Amino acid sequence: MNLKTISIVLTAAAALAAPALADYPERALELTIPAGAGGGTDTSARKLAILLEEALGQSIAILNVSGSGGAVGATQFMQAKPDGYSLFATWNSPLTTVPQVQNVAYSLDSFTPIASTSETAYTLCVMADFPVTTGEAFLQELAANPGKYTYANDGIGGTMQLAAERIFQTKGIEAVAIPFGGAKESLQNFLGGHVDIYGGSISTVLPHVEAGTAVCPLVTSAADVAALPGASGLASLGMGDKETLLWRAILGPKGLDPEIVTKLADIIEAAVNDPGYVEFLATKGETPNVVKGDALGQRLQDEFDGLAEVSKALGL
Repeated sequence: MNLKTISIVLTAAAALAAPALADYPERALELTIPAGAGGGTDTSARKLAILLEEALGQSIAILNVSGSGGAVGATQFMQAKPDGYSLFATWNSPLTTVPQVQNVAYSLDSFTPIASTSETAYTLCVMADFPVTTGEAFLQELAANPGKYTYANDGIGGTMQLAAERIFQTKGIEAVAIPFGGAKESLQNFLGGHVDIYGGSISTVLPHVEAGTAVCPLVTSAADVAALPGASGLASLGMGDKETLLWRAILGPKGLDPEIVTKLADIIEAAVNDPGYVEFLATKGETPNVVKGDALGQRLQDEFDGLAEVSKALGL
């Protein structure tokens, strides 16, 4: 075999080994959502998928796999082929919170971070006739009455409970956590008078705030939230480092080609910043937030480590 022949063979082999990125994607994609239809992650992912279909030139099939706080969907997805045709649209809890309190088959290394999409704070709310309405006074009221007040959350060891306890532990507050199946169930029990404080996503309680039924004195972000102008961000209370957010992201299976990751991350970033999608997020009290690739992986790890400390302190 002469040198010219060897060169041709090597070039052909390299072409076969490398992904045909210029032609990707050549067929439909599948987007797994580890939650049921109609929830915050599902509606956000479906809206984003429409924009991604336009950019990729391929359809995207949605697969909802709910259960165990997202762990069932994450476990199923981690077995997908890393060929760029299987994507995972999740919120942070299944990756950074659920493993703190459940034995799961996956770890952060089981996925390839592509890009985060949006974020929002959790909020703590009371009925309009509660004795206080400002963030500082709210924390003082809870601290002065240990064990008196109950707060709804999204399950034992869930992100909402850990977010609240990061704040409460700092202020020496003892409030009683009452777990429910999610924000909708928490809201129902809050409105029904079964718990004193609603703890959950902003979008779920927002209509009742706008109607004057509920008041939200506190959000779990460092900054204030435009959708809740009366709520205090943690930075204004000297606890900016105790921030806990609900945020969403798109990931791939472990071993996804870096070139595909880069291409998808850029397309996702453009879709997230589409004016229509930004407007859609605003109606849910969310803002665009794109963190790509390795930086997203570091964000996941930092949050996992921070919540592990709170979980350990709670004995979970």
